[in-house]
Amino acid sequence: MAAVPAEITEALSTAIVVVDADLRTRYLNPAAEDLFAVSTRALAGRPAADWLPAVIVERATATLADGRPWTARELPLAVAGGSHGVTVDVTLSPAGDGGIVFEFSALDRHLRISREEQLHSQDAASRALVRGLAHEIKNPLGGLRGAAQLLDRRLGDAALREYTSVIIAEADRLGALVDAMLGPNRPPQHREVNIHEITERVATLVEGEYPSRTLRRSYDPSLPSLHADPDQLVQALLNLVRNAAQAIEPDGTVTLRTYVDSQVTVGRVRHRQVICVDVIDDGPGVAPDMVERIFLPLVSTRDGGSGLGLSIAQGLLTRHGGLIECVSEPGRTVFTMVVPRGKAADE
Repeated sequence: MAAVPAEITEALSTAIVVVDADLRTRYLNPAAEDLFAVSTRALAGRPAADWLPAVIVERATATLADGRPWTARELPLAVAGGSHGVTVDVTLSPAGDGGIVFEFSALDRHLRISREEQLHSQDAASRALVRGLAHEIKNPLGGLRGAAQLLDRRLGDAALREYTSVIIAEADRLGALVDAMLGPNRPPQHREVNIHEITERVATLVEGEYPSRTLRRSYDPSLPSLHADPDQLVQALLNLVRNAAQAIEPDGTVTLRTYVDSQVTVGRVRHRQVICVDVIDDGPGVAPDMVERIFLPLVSTRDGGSGLGLSIAQGLLTRHGGLIECVSEPGRTVFTMVVPRGKAADE
């Protein structure tokens, strides 16, 4: 394939498809195989009209006739047998041997990368802010508590010591709140673990806490193991599932779904495989203006919520090189926990 050398196209993130002069499929690079969820072997020799949208095939016919390239922006494209769609920019160019080269650039992927970078930056900024705030709070708080203890020892009136007891108890409560904002202070203890060990531990806990809710499983039993700290993943997933259980009606449903995804970029790091856990609930949903803010400390959509659960969960996933994403509409909210299979960058 002289026009598009395979050693070059296989390294590209742009999806490349090559057809011959009869519009029969000749080649898909790895990015195209990922995009269309099919292999070159499965499509080799098949007419492009069998699996590409009619509008693209029509333009390919015109390109063969007039030899002129064609580009379309933000074109909806059904992939994976029509099970889901992506938005792409597509360019058709004549190949030197009479065929056509298709270039598909998935806009959804670029938007996702941008959103993930924003989440990572947001998490790093939040943790820096919380660390600084914790330092400013805990120092005077310790002095306040110590002074209250000294005063308590000098007071002979039991009624007055009730007030110092309140001061000490509230100082302890604020100290515990600050510690919760900081999250776990130990580094991750990674080992080989199956994600279903994590999901089942969490499911058992939540089913005991919320017996009126229905918890469903939709597991892929073939998932490979991953290298992670199981206790920290349990804490992160437990925060997500508890939030979901609290967001729905007593007869509502929370679904845990597991699957593997490939060639996923988290921040600026591209991972060959990641393990994903979806926490799906049928509650009222998260308001659009809150979706990008709910991972910030002290931001909560629930009356009486601390606003720490999602922030802590996001921080735990960041330690593993992963992240948590949220997509929400009334009646269906999905929090996706993305965990790279390989070792975390900080290990």
